[in-house]
Amino acid sequence: MSKIEIQNLTVDYTEKNKRFTALQDVSFSVETGEFVSVIGSSGCGKSTLLSILEGINAPTQGSILIDRKPIQGTGTDRGVVFQHYSLFPWMTARKNVAFGVKQIKKNLPKSERLKIADEFLDKVGLEEFKNRYPSQLSGGMQQRVAIARALAMDTDILLMDEPFGAIDAKNRTFLQELLLKLWEGDGTEEKKTVLFVTHDIDEAILLSDRIIMIGGRPGRINKEIPVPFARPRNRAELVQTREYGEFRNELLSLFYSDIVNKIGGSEVVL
Repeated sequence: MSKIEIQNLTVDYTEKNKRFTALQDVSFSVETGEFVSVIGSSGCGKSTLLSILEGINAPTQGSILIDRKPIQGTGTDRGVVFQHYSLFPWMTARKNVAFGVKQIKKNLPKSERLKIADEFLDKVGLEEFKNRYPSQLSGGMQQRVAIARALAMDTDILLMDEPFGAIDAKNRTFLQELLLKLWEGDGTEEKKTVLFVTHDIDEAILLSDRIIMIGGRPGRINKEIPVPFARPRNRAELVQTREYGEFRNELLSLFYSDIVNKIGGSEVVL
């Protein structure tokens, strides 16, 4: 059953008294428990798509359904992780996570909210840093707090907008593996439905069940591609296989053909 259904989505915006179309006639669905990545070059509308799904902005045309019901603004069924952490600087890591829980479970006693915060900070390896403020944590640690907050909110859907884009390579690899481990769980609970925006092809292959490629301006879906590798995936072994190299090259070809088309036209995307 589809958890998310996007139907004929078009998004226009106005900048300096000029009207632009960010996305045009975009349609796809995400199944319950599926991990789907959206990739594409800069300016193709990936983040715009996520802002519409989050409920911050409204589409010009088309619709978004969650559990077959139109979304009405932001909702407690969607957790969000941004690239730049979005932590409250005056709150400790523990209180940042507990604040997220409060938004979903308003009647839960404070002691229970803090207990949940401790549980999820422990899952991301930050139990001993729970009383630190964001300014006292590295970028990778701050993003782990943001992930812990999103997971502690226990929403059905997780929206992630290039969450590891500002992290160094070592910590990015660690966070990718951590996210995958937490999403896969121990098999006793239903997996969360994840829509993950990235420009990193290797990241998309490692994490996803399916990849949606958006290109052009306005952004349109170029192709939907199932990831042909069984789970669980061992990064070190997978990247050495011929099949991985061939699949990666296919995605790279689609990705860069979109950039070449832009360079050959009226705009250059770097």
